[in-house]
Amino acid sequence: MNSKLNIVVRVDLDHSKAQVIAKGHITIHSINALYVVAKRANSLKGGLDLELDVSSAWVDQEALDMLHAASKTRQLPAMIDPDQAPCTISVLADRRHTRTAPARLAA
Repeated sequence: MNSKLNIVVRVDLDHSKAQVIAKGHITIHSINALYVVAKRANSLKGGLDLELDVSSAWVDQEALDMLHAASKTRQLPAMIDPDQAPCTISVLADRRHTRTAPARLAA
């Protein structure tokens, strides 16, 4: 597994769409990098439909829950976007790449 995050952005301004494609390992810590890229893409044009494609990434369950929460509220986290600009986000995730935190053994 590659722990390095690789992000590519595809933008179609004529159709008001942007796709942010992430590969690597997305954790609750690395998700901020994905949010920053999403914020920059969202600022290109008002009313842009933003798709976060994490289907080729290893996504920790907690990070996936955070992405779905942003999609539901239509806003990026306030620490990333203090102005809370509207952001239409859809999340494309492949369940087989989703990782849960490893179980810890009690001593």
